[in-house]
Amino acid sequence: ELKEEFTRILTANNPHAPQNIVRYSFKERAYKPVSYVDQMAIHFSLNGNMILKDSDEGRRQSIRLSIAAKKASVETSAVTSEEAEIKGEESTGDTQVILHKEEEAEGSGTAEVAEAAEVEPPPPPSMKEQKLANQFNFIERASRTLNNPMRERACQSEPTPCKNFSATANQWEIYDAYVEELQKMERSKEKEKTKAQIAKREEEKKKGRKLTSLESQGDDITKISKAAKIMERMVNQNTFDDIAQDFKYFEDASDEYRDQQGTLLPLWKFQYDKTKRLAVTAISWNPKYKDLFAVGYGSYDFMKQGQGMLLLYTMKNPSFPEYVFSSESGVMCLDFHNDHPYLVAVGFYDGNVAIYNLKKTTSQPSYKSSGKSGKHTEPVWQVKWQKDDMDNNLNFFSVSSDGRIVSWTLVKNELVHTDVIKLSVEGTTMQGPEGLQLQTLGCGTSFDFHKKIDYLFLVGTEEGKIYKCSKCYSSQFLDVFEAHHMAVDSVSWNPYHLKVFISCSSDWTVKIWDHTIKAPMFIYDLNSAVGDVAWSPYSSTVFAAVTTDGKAHVFDLSINKYEALCTQLVVAKKKNKITHIQFNPVYPVVIIGDERGHVTSLKLSPNLRRMPK
Repeated sequence: ELKEEFTRILTANNPHAPQNIVRYSFKERAYKPVSYVDQMAIHFSLNGNMILKDSDEGRRQSIRLSIAAKKASVETSAVTSEEAEIKGEESTGDTQVILHKEEEAEGSGTAEVAEAAEVEPPPPPSMKEQKLANQFNFIERASRTLNNPMRERACQSEPTPCKNFSATANQWEIYDAYVEELQKMERSKEKEKTKAQIAKREEEKKKGRKLTSLESQGDDITKISKAAKIMERMVNQNTFDDIAQDFKYFEDASDEYRDQQGTLLPLWKFQYDKTKRLAVTAISWNPKYKDLFAVGYGSYDFMKQGQGMLLLYTMKNPSFPEYVFSSESGVMCLDFHNDHPYLVAVGFYDGNVAIYNLKKTTSQPSYKSSGKSGKHTEPVWQVKWQKDDMDNNLNFFSVSSDGRIVSWTLVKNELVHTDVIKLSVEGTTMQGPEGLQLQTLGCGTSFDFHKKIDYLFLVGTEEGKIYKCSKCYSSQFLDVFEAHHMAVDSVSWNPYHLKVFISCSSDWTVKIWDHTIKAPMFIYDLNSAVGDVAWSPYSSTVFAAVTTDGKAHVFDLSINKYEALCTQLVVAKKKNKITHIQFNPVYPVVIIGDERGHVTSLKLSPNLRRMPK
C-alpha cells in the first residue's frame, strides 16, 4: 500500500473560477454564456516604482548609495588592521618570534615587549561578500481553511421607453387658451353666487359636521362611481367567497342528530373605523332591498354622550357602508318607510327627530325638528312610520322619556307635531303650590303599532308597565299591564297572531301576552338583562332575544315551550354587550349589534327555521 503511486495532474485552470457566467448581449437581445473565464489567480503582488538615473532624484539617490558604500568599506578595513594574524615559523636556531602589539587603552600606553623577531606585513583589506538569504527556499508549515468561492450577481433593468413630443405654440393658440380660462372663471363666479345663498343656510346646520364621502367626491369620480361600486362588490365577493357560499348553500347537517336543537353560523361582520367608540342603538332592514339595512350609532351611557352616526350597509359589500351620515347627537332609533324605502325616520338623544332622504346626496337630514317645532325634551327611544293621513301627507310617531307620544306630519316641507298621548303614572298626583295638581309623567321607552287595527298601539315604560292605547283617545288608556319590574326595552306585536305581543326588560325576562288577558302566557328568565326581542317573519312561533352577557337565544314555541332551541355566545369580549337583533325579512339571517359598534350577521340552522304546518 505504501508503494502505491497516486498521480495528481496539476493544470493551469483555477478550480474556483465560475463556469456559467451569463451576460446580456445587446446585439442578439438575449442572455449569452461567456466562453472565456479568467483562470489566473494572483497570490502576491507588490507595487514598486522606478526612477530615471538622469533625474534630480535619481542623482541624489546614487550619491546617497555611494556614500553609504564608502562608510562600510572604511569600517571593515579598520577591523582587519587591528586583528593581524601571528605566524610562528620553526627555524634551525631557537628563535622565538614575538609580535609587538600595542594596545590602545584609554589613558595607558603600555606595551608588552618580548623578544623581537621577524614580522610579516598585514594582507591587503579584502571586501567580505555579503550573502543574501534566499527568501524563497524555506519550508513553512501551515494549515489553510477553504475559502468560499466569490460569487457575483448582476441585474440589468430594461431601459425606460422614451417618446418624442413636439408642438408649436402660435400666438393665437396662446390667446385662445387665455380666453377659455377667463370664460371658465366667469362661469365659476356665477356658480359661486348661486351657491353662496345655499351655503349660508347649510353653514348654520353644518357646524362641526364633516362632509360625507359623497359630497367630497369630485366630478371625475362620480362618472365612474357605479363601475367602481360594482368592482368593489366583486372584489369583496371574492375576498369573502367562503362566507358567501355558506350564506347561500350551507345547511348544518348535524341538526338531524340534535334533538330539535339548532345553531347560529357567523357570517359577515360589519364595522366602520369612525364608529368604534359608539354603540349600535338601532337596526332596521330595508323593505324593498332585502340585502340593505340601516344601523344607528350613539351611546346608552348618560355620561358619554357625543356625536352619532347613521350607516347603511349591504350584504353585498361588508367592508364599507353604502351611505354615511353623521349627526351632532347620538342616533337612538330609526325606521324605513314601507312605501318609500328611500326615507328613513330617525330619533336622536337630544329629543329631535329627522327624516333622511337617501336619494339626495347631502349629509344633512332633509327635514328635522327643532326647539320651536315641539321637539322632545328627553331622548327619543323609538320612531315608527304610519300610513299617510287624509291629505296624503307622510307621518310618523315617536316616543320619548318625557312621557309624550308625538305624531309628526310632513306638511309643505316642514315637520308639524301633534301630541297623541301623555303618559301619566296613576296615583302620583302631587299637591303643588297654590293648590295646583301636578301629575308625574311616565317615561316611554318603546312602542309598537298593531299590524291590522290601525288605531291600536302598545307603549312600554321605564316603570315596567305596558299601556295599551288608541290614537283616538289622548287622555285615557285602553288597558295597563303590570309587565316588568324594570324598564321595558322592547315591545312587539306578533306578525301572524293578532292578539299576541311580546315584551322584554332589563329584569332578565321575556314575556308573551294576549292583549285581552292581564297576565302573561309565557315567561322566560334568561339570566341577564334582555336588550332586544324580535319575532321571526317566517313563523308565528319563532322569536329571538339578546342579553347583555353576549348571548343570543332563539325560541320556537311549537317545538319547545320551556327552553330556547339555541343559546349561543355571539360576542366573546368582556365589557361588550349585545344591544339589538333583527330578522331579515327574506333570508334565514339575523343581524346583531353590540356596544363596540360592530354588527354581526348569523345564519339560522334548519332546526331554527321550521315553517309552521
